[in-house]
Amino acid sequence: MNAADPQQASVSESAEAPARFPQELMYAAASQYYLEDATQADIAKRLGVSRATVSRLLTEARRQGLVEIRVHRPFSLEDGPLATEVAEALGLRRVYLVPKAAGARLGPWLAPGLARALATAGLEFGDIVLVSSGSTVYECAQEGFGRLPGVTIAPAVGGQEEPQPWFQTNETARILAERVGGVPSYLYAPALPGPALFDSLQHEPSVRRVMDLWAHAKCAIVGVGSAPLARQVTPAFVPSDAPSLRHAVGDVCSRFYDRDGEPVGYPGSDRLVAASLDDLRRIPVSIAVAVGVEKLISIIAGARGGYFNQLVTDTPTAEGLLAASHQGV
Repeated sequence: MNAADPQQASVSESAEAPARFPQELMYAAASQYYLEDATQADIAKRLGVSRATVSRLLTEARRQGLVEIRVHRPFSLEDGPLATEVAEALGLRRVYLVPKAAGARLGPWLAPGLARALATAGLEFGDIVLVSSGSTVYECAQEGFGRLPGVTIAPAVGGQEEPQPWFQTNETARILAERVGGVPSYLYAPALPGPALFDSLQHEPSVRRVMDLWAHAKCAIVGVGSAPLARQVTPAFVPSDAPSLRHAVGDVCSRFYDRDGEPVGYPGSDRLVAASLDDLRRIPVSIAVAVGVEKLISIIAGARGGYFNQLVTDTPTAEGLLAASHQGV
């Protein structure tokens, strides 16, 4: 166990120290640790307590507000030239950058950028925010974004047959609404129903209510899919052998498009239960969340089509987007 980690020490040796401490003792430990760069071992000697107790003192000092830790975002990532240049190259209103996203889960890396985008969206009580399916949006929804009380969170696409939770937009809407204090609105419909069910859903009040929200949304949070033929996994309802999809380079809300951002249909796509590309173009604040070299052309083409007007990505992807746009990709 690393004694320099207050949380680990406090969990393993919780019986050694009381749950509460005098403020003078907490202040002494915190001031030495944070202002004098003393080690926990040094502080333990000076105060006549164990290192585990020092860890608990520091934890309790933070909890009670005696210590405030602030992490300042580098200016180069906030409003630096790279974000501005990418926005100008892609014709976007704004680009929000985060450090290089790595690991199996992208949400924790991208969520701070998405939080900043939402903070500037001007969302008010009663506004509508749409969310797409996809693992990136699903993972971001589980992170913190501040509070958006009274904002309606609604799916932009129906559910899918795959068991993974990120294919179920109702679940993404529920989680995000819970995190921000919003109101979830559920869409009880598959992404691609059969002809008879599709016709029936057009007259189902609960489904129609959500579909009507698409034309009145103030904000959307969407993932950007890579070219369907290049993916390892595509939704079961997408016919990957359809000749038309050979021209598709990406999708938003399962609406595919080519390199010029023009729509690409496939058998049954006229029955897709999802916000249309025209709906997405009309949304005042449409935020795409995407990273990865495999998505460069997908992002560029989606921006050309106008399917989102803001982008949250990491610095390596931003650099790749800028280079690709200069090459005329």
